[in-house]
Amino acid sequence: MPTTATWMYQGRVITSIEDMPKGTYGFIYEVRYKPTDIRYIGKKVLYFERNKKLGKKALQALKEERSTQGLKGRTPLKQKIITESDWKYYFGSQKEILELSKTDNDGKNWEKRILEFVPNKKLLTYYETKHLFLNEVLENKYSAHINDNILGKFFSRDFGDTK
Repeated sequence: MPTTATWMYQGRVITSIEDMPKGTYGFIYEVRYKPTDIRYIGKKVLYFERNKKLGKKALQALKEERSTQGLKGRTPLKQKIITESDWKYYFGSQKEILELSKTDNDGKNWEKRILEFVPNKKLLTYYETKHLFLNEVLENKYSAHINDNILGKFFSRDFGDTK
């Protein structure tokens, strides 16, 4: 993995999930590209959940295990796999940020700040939206934020010349 800017929270360096409050589902962040001072506010989950199709051997083993336990019914064909997300190396999902992070990701020109730790998925969306509105990312023409929409419903273009 490339060396990237480190996440900071209230002056503390965050390098692992153990550095976060217990029960954290994700966090709200702001990244800043120092040379141009552009900023982006977003949310990031700490774990990815996906369903993995079981192979023949794993499926057979699961069937045998279920029968020894006396479980009846259909054997699931998929298994839920939970893995740590790419949060350590993440910059954001906005196109301009992605392009900059591909060409300049050594950490010197970036500031990655965690604004808030969040305990669940629903509140993650709420707090991201709250920070976007409080920072007036869509309507303030003097804002350095390059977020161009909130929830896919409110767009900077809706404000015309105000930004």
